[in-house]
Amino acid sequence: MPREVFVSHAARDRRLVDKIVVVLEAHGIPHWYSRKTLMGAQQWHDEIGAALKRCDWFLLVLSPAAVKSEWVKRELLYALDKPRFRGRIVPLLAKPCDPDELSWTLPAFQRVDFSPGFEKGCSALLRIWGLGLRT
Repeated sequence: MPREVFVSHAARDRRLVDKIVVVLEAHGIPHWYSRKTLMGAQQWHDEIGAALKRCDWFLLVLSPAAVKSEWVKRELLYALDKPRFRGRIVPLLAKPCDPDELSWTLPAFQRVDFSPGFEKGCSALLRIWGLGLRT
C-alpha cells in the first residue's frame, strides 16, 4: 500500500479527479490532492513541493489540458528524477491526448485507461495495489 499518493492533474479535469479521489478515500489510500489540501492563504508552491517530497506514489491524470500544463510538467519532472518514484508513477488516461507533449518518457509507462468507463479505470488502478473495487 502507498504511504501517500500525489495526484497530479490539470484544473480542467477536477470533476473526474474529484471522483477518483473519492474512490481512493473509500479504499483507505492516503493521498495528496491540491483541491482538498491547499488552503487559501498557504504558499501553494511550497505545499506542492512538501507533498512531492513526502509522497511515494505519483498519479498523473492525462488529458489534453494536462499535457499542456506547466505545473503538471514540473510535478512529473520532479517525480521522474526521484528514485523513490521508480515503478510508482501511474499515468491515468482520462481523455485522449498525446503524452509525448508532456514527456518523451511517458509512452514507456503502463497506463490505466479510463476511456472504457470510470469503474473499469478505477478497478485497474486499485489492482496496482492489490485491491478490488468496492462499490
